[in-house]
Amino acid sequence: MTYQLIIIGSGPAGYVAAVRAAQLGLKVAVVEKAKVLGGTCLNVGCIPSKALLASSEHFHFAQHRFAAHGIIAKDLQIDLPAMMKRKLDVVSGLNKGIEFLFKKNGIDRFEGHGSLLSSHQVRVTQGGESKDLEAQHILLATGSVPIELPSLPFNGKQIVSSDQAIAFDSIPESLLVVGGGAIGLELGSVWSRLGSKVSVIEFLPRIAAGCDVEASTALQRSLEKQGLNFQLNTKVLSAVKEAGGITLKAEQDGREVSFQAEKLLVAVGRKPYTENLGLEKAGLKLGEKGRIPVNSHWQTEVPNIYAVGDIVEGPMLAHKAEAEGVAVAERLAGQAGQVNYATIPNVIYTSPEVASVGLTEDQIKEKGIQYRAGKYPFMANGRAKANDSTEGFAKILADAKTDRVLGVHIVASNASELIAEAALLMEFSGSAEDLARTVHAHPTMSEVLKEAAHAALHG
Repeated sequence: MTYQLIIIGSGPAGYVAAVRAAQLGLKVAVVEKAKVLGGTCLNVGCIPSKALLASSEHFHFAQHRFAAHGIIAKDLQIDLPAMMKRKLDVVSGLNKGIEFLFKKNGIDRFEGHGSLLSSHQVRVTQGGESKDLEAQHILLATGSVPIELPSLPFNGKQIVSSDQAIAFDSIPESLLVVGGGAIGLELGSVWSRLGSKVSVIEFLPRIAAGCDVEASTALQRSLEKQGLNFQLNTKVLSAVKEAGGITLKAEQDGREVSFQAEKLLVAVGRKPYTENLGLEKAGLKLGEKGRIPVNSHWQTEVPNIYAVGDIVEGPMLAHKAEAEGVAVAERLAGQAGQVNYATIPNVIYTSPEVASVGLTEDQIKEKGIQYRAGKYPFMANGRAKANDSTEGFAKILADAKTDRVLGVHIVASNASELIAEAALLMEFSGSAEDLARTVHAHPTMSEVLKEAAHAALHG
């Protein structure tokens, strides 16, 4: 059977590209090795982790802040199986939603491992049997997998990846998290709220290293108040598995130290998943960091084969992958699909959340750009006070000469939602004055962005 487009992978890049291409009139097939659609993000990543973050945050709020709201809740307990069931129900509902979109748009789905036979052929292998498909165009969207450290190999019990850390069958008494990035901080927060003693081991001098320094400092301060312990400038050496857990050996300030815990989560990042993809049969080879080289139109060295998402250059973010998938689908349909990488937001879904778009203050300084900074705290915002969500701030960085906004950084309970306004502003090359003069509903937390913009005008 010949298709106009065959996509290998049904994660955010793959399934979104398939739907868009079908809407634009292309005959599309998707090859997915898992029994369910949605990829890592839906099944073991973004969505299940956010479900657990929401559940654990409700519990933590009830424990520590209900009384201030005049709500008396005694003998609070955690029903972990019910919490996990809710997580699975959320995922299952979204799985069915993608299946519905495939049926509605006439997208053929093939279950099995997809690999390239040539520049126009894809082989689907499942249970010892195989089927070969023909395509005018092929889109590779196979995503990524957790990085495994040689000194800390995953065993699914004492040493786990994020895949297992979203599915513990009991609350660990203690948890070590290697890696102070988004995944480690989010899952560390979940289990800390539910009662685990959590320590985060980070090689760098600060957590959330990709964030603005002021934002990452504020986040660490907040998480420490919540009970998380941080060991920075710490190099992991090895681990010893024991009957009751694990002992992690590390180097800190030139001396060897050790940490004990029931479980150890390794969250040091993800790597592109291109295993057994048959790239060489189609005349392709991997580039730096195991990624597939593409041009500005996401074409590989073989023009009719495209690649997007975590297997190509750029941040490993679901929404970045979605945008690239849509852009490729539109280009194949004769439209001008494009992605503005300068306005892709980034979020850490802790409590408070940290969200940003554009340049950090340090990056602006490195570029030698004259700028003004405006900052405003949520403590001074009426809605934040009413919501009991006064932690954090918004910071706007604008070009001193043109007033064009260069970066926005938000630490707040709903920073992930607030950052969309900043991304839209920057997409249209907006200025701090544009934002400052935009009337915001009162009382809302979004007013903090407006006030930060006013401060940037005079900063």
